Amino acid sequence: MSYVTVLVLLTTMLLGATSGLLGCFAVLRGRALLGDVLAHAALPGICLAFLLVRERHLGALLGGAIVAGLFAILVLGLLRRFVRTKEDAALGIVLTVFFGLGIVLLSVIQRLPAGGERAGLSHYLFGQAAAVSQADLFLISGVGVVAGLTVFLLYKELLVVSFDPGFAGVQGWPVAAVDLLLFSLIAVVTMIGLPVVGVVLMAALLIIPPAAARFWTDRLGQMLVLAAAFGALAGAAGTIFSAGFLSPGRTGSHAGLPTGPMIILTGTVIFLASMLCAPQKGLLWRAVRLIGLRVRTAEEHLLRELYECIEAGLPDAAPVAIVTLKERLRWSGAGLWTVIGLAAMRGFVRAEDGQLRLTPKGFEKARQVVRAHRLWELFLIEQAGIAPDHVHRDADQMEHLLRPEVVTELEEKLQTARRMAEDAKKLPASPH
Repeated sequence: MSYVTVLVLLTTMLLGATSGLLGCFAVLRGRALLGDVLAHAALPGICLAFLLVRERHLGALLGGAIVAGLFAILVLGLLRRFVRTKEDAALGIVLTVFFGLGIVLLSVIQRLPAGGERAGLSHYLFGQAAAVSQADLFLISGVGVVAGLTVFLLYKELLVVSFDPGFAGVQGWPVAAVDLLLFSLIAVVTMIGLPVVGVVLMAALLIIPPAAARFWTDRLGQMLVLAAAFGALAGAAGTIFSAGFLSPGRTGSHAGLPTGPMIILTGTVIFLASMLCAPQKGLLWRAVRLIGLRVRTAEEHLLRELYECIEAGLPDAAPVAIVTLKERLRWSGAGLWTVIGLAAMRGFVRAEDGQLRLTPKGFEKARQVVRAHRLWELFLIEQAGIAPDHVHRDADQMEHLLRPEVVTELEEKLQTARRMAEDAKKLPASPH
């Protein structure tokens, strides 16, 4: 691995980690596209700075980008306050106008003797990570340290302002100052990241890692760590892929893959993997839970029907014809036999000669389901004033979601109202 590759690798990792860290607050505040506006608004500032100094001076170009970004934020605020323009429309107006002005200025610069190609300004559109220098690495490292210390020292303030700015204002906290400091850091990170990933892709580096981290946790501290890690991973993997180290026979400058887009594509893979596989919020886990809930609901419906069929003859638990269950449940034959098979595997029922019988384990489970169902029916009649002939459907949906402590609370409320027997073990009668 060459010196240039190591330099680019470290730079992109630090930029990704810093962008992911600060991007969390932009995403949580609903201002994710602010980074996109800043990135596009920086282009005219960069061009004007070059026209003034007539050379690619990093400090001058960065200063011009920051001034243009701050001016764009000012224009955005004025549009929202005095013209009453909606935020999404104001963002679109500022982004397109500033970016159009930047393209015009870039075209003017390209016609100069030391045009945009020689100055390298066109690389700010799509980025050129291979052109980063040691000074760029030191600059990004410094900004990363400042951003990390700011988040660490102002964690409580940033937490409250991000989730409840109104409460923070009532408490007398300087919400505007915290916002200004936070988005100033985002603006600086956006500007220094332009040479690496470019105007078009810088916003993605601020949005994708926090969005991916959000799938894995509901705690801000963990989200910050994960977003920084995902950003660093995207930077490192994108650089390695673009350098061709994972492609046989294609390494270094022969890989032919731009670093900035590869970083964003790698981040997209991380986002998709998080969207699919994250526990609690991942699509695959949600699908598994939904299927499990539907299977359990069908199984409990079967057990309840079995219990209600034999309830009149208790304590004798006679078997019930499967044809009778099919008519009562109105299920297809394949669906009914599938649920019977699953219930039998769990030891709840036993099929014999076209009939179905509850096992002792199944009888107790069925009794719990019927109890929850009838308690909820009684509660809806007493507390919600619903007619007895209308409560069955609501109870049929809720009985599968009631936790044991909720069932106990329902029992206590109904016993207090003298709507059920004092003996908690006695199953309440059906109200309809």
